[in-house]
Amino acid sequence: MSILNEISENLQKGKAKIVKELCVKAIEDGLKADQILSEGLLSGMDVIGVKFKNNEVYVPEVLIAARAMNMGMEILKPYLDEGGAQPLGKAVIGTVKGDLHDIGKNLVKMMLQGKGIEVIDLGVDVSAEQFFEGAKANGATLVCCSALLTTTMTEMKAVVDLFEKEGYRDKVKIMVGGAPVTEAFCKSIGADCYTADAASAAESAKAFLLA
Repeated sequence: MSILNEISENLQKGKAKIVKELCVKAIEDGLKADQILSEGLLSGMDVIGVKFKNNEVYVPEVLIAARAMNMGMEILKPYLDEGGAQPLGKAVIGTVKGDLHDIGKNLVKMMLQGKGIEVIDLGVDVSAEQFFEGAKANGATLVCCSALLTTTMTEMKAVVDLFEKEGYRDKVKIMVGGAPVTEAFCKSIGADCYTADAASAAESAKAFLLA
């Protein structure tokens, strides 16, 4: 088995320490950091994403796989920076104003990072202004809004409206998600994309960035 396959397999099992050691070895063996990232870490997270979508693994397995990915990334980051490797794109993510739920948001964040997207996490209880300022300050082209309460869903419309008002709407894709959110609601507020789960959100985000 190639070392890249080993990295991918161990990441899927959440073996963070082994993933870290294998990333060190792969660098020492002369492999390029971006190849280790795409064919080792990201390919492993892709498998986890598909399994999560198919209910073959659950939140705890995703969390430990993401932890393993982050440990591998710590090793690769200096080499990626040195080689001028660019992320696929940038996203700001947050749970909307009035809502303090973050498990769904954190899962989407991990899945986005698993696609090679740089994620700026704005946290919970995030106002439309904070989403706008965060996107503008970081040059993000994706804005991901999460809500778990029917009472806070309406804040997503405030986010879309503010980007419109500021003349910035054509510079970003606005993605919405969370338990009470639906495709119909997404369309009604003028957002670009709704997905039912974290893995699908990451796939849609990647498609937007590559379009």
